[in-house]
Amino acid sequence: MGKATGFMEFEPRDRTYRPPEERVKHYNEFVIPLSEKQLSRQGARCMDCGIPYCHNGCPVNNIIPDWNDLVYRGKFREAIEVLHSTNNFPEFTGRICPAPCQESCTLNLEDQPVTIKTIECAVIDKAWEKGWVKPQLPEHKSGKKVAVIGAGPAGMAAAQQLARAGHDVTLFEKNAKIGGLLRYGIPDFKMEKHLIDRRQVQMEQEGVTVRTNTNIGVDVTTDELDKEFDAIVLAGGAEAPRDLPVPGRETNGVHFAMDFLVQQNRRVSGEDLSDVEEISAKDKNVVVIGGGDTGSDCVGTSFRQGAASVTQLEIMPQPPEKENKRLTWPDWPTKMRTSTSHEEGAQRDWSITTKNFIDANGSVTGMQTVRVDWQNDKNGSMQMVEVDGSADSLPADLVLLAMGFIHPTHEGLIDDLKVELDDRGNVKANTEDYQTSQPKVFAAGDIRRGQSLVVWAIREGRQCARAVDEFLMGSTELPR
Repeated sequence: MGKATGFMEFEPRDRTYRPPEERVKHYNEFVIPLSEKQLSRQGARCMDCGIPYCHNGCPVNNIIPDWNDLVYRGKFREAIEVLHSTNNFPEFTGRICPAPCQESCTLNLEDQPVTIKTIECAVIDKAWEKGWVKPQLPEHKSGKKVAVIGAGPAGMAAAQQLARAGHDVTLFEKNAKIGGLLRYGIPDFKMEKHLIDRRQVQMEQEGVTVRTNTNIGVDVTTDELDKEFDAIVLAGGAEAPRDLPVPGRETNGVHFAMDFLVQQNRRVSGEDLSDVEEISAKDKNVVVIGGGDTGSDCVGTSFRQGAASVTQLEIMPQPPEKENKRLTWPDWPTKMRTSTSHEEGAQRDWSITTKNFIDANGSVTGMQTVRVDWQNDKNGSMQMVEVDGSADSLPADLVLLAMGFIHPTHEGLIDDLKVELDDRGNVKANTEDYQTSQPKVFAAGDIRRGQSLVVWAIREGRQCARAVDEFLMGSTELPR
């Protein structure tokens, strides 16, 4: 619980950042960590609140009060053991998770939550620095073979857990390197990719066979997969982006956000880009459509590429600066959130929709917009109504569509396996056994639940691994 009076003695303190004018010159992480003394004080603030709501706020159910207390007492080695008991990759969540645990913290009722995410990241970073992160080899081999398709956080977590249970696991990835959107969607300035590389080394030492540049359904048929493996885990992403079907959409300079982000991440990692058309924000007026994290990543990347200006548009109303705690706590609140990328100079606007893109000689030069008002219809549903007289135009040399994803890509793997889909187009499987309509085929992460957070992917990968182990062996000792 930390120190009994710690929350009264110590003010909350979080990590700080390098100044915007410095950090936009590179793609490296720019967080300034806390000292051990500062971390100890933050761990001390974890109070004996009776019911640790942070447990439910955290999708992987991290045992947060325990490792807060251990950090307060300077016992980092014990803290990483507790942290790893529920989370395979805390260096990922400690950097890019939005931290619903902190929103659920009892001290957040007074807007002073324990800085859980900062402590988590410090624990795992110290563990790597001290050499405490070791391969966990199975005590015995099962003789069973499992294929995990998709090497994002869900696939990585599932593969690692299954290897530790003694199964022969092959992790298939269609791209050149593992990590999924952690690798190709999240910019390096939010999470450097050597963090994924060292986990790959650990997993391979634990017995996981990694096969990159292998597209299942193209390079390897699903029939071949079915014959070779005793179980198959689908852990791909929700890669079909939401489009904006308005006049001028086909104009040169209008791109999906992920095409832009993936290309830059590949560029930073030194991959060959001869197979793609270059998308660059340099000296351009950039408009990002979509107000979420992907849009924010486009903002930060555009500034680093040298954009003349960056504007981010959102169709929904501007959220309140502060949530109503009595109404929302301990659940995730809707409120105004400003990312480090926004702080680098972006203009933001809400309740605005695009009518068409302006085409000049085949390239986009601007867009026409209109303001919208959200009103309840007679059934209580929110309906969008255009505001009379609010039509406007906006200069735009590069438009990035960051409006989310609708479901996984069906062509190839999913169609070939003939697994049942839910009404949203995701692979249908429940969260008890994660089994699809094909008995030996399981699904976890975004391919099952739709676009979501890295922490949910890790949770589902771990739980799916337990279900697969029980399916293969009749019982399991893997944690849920």
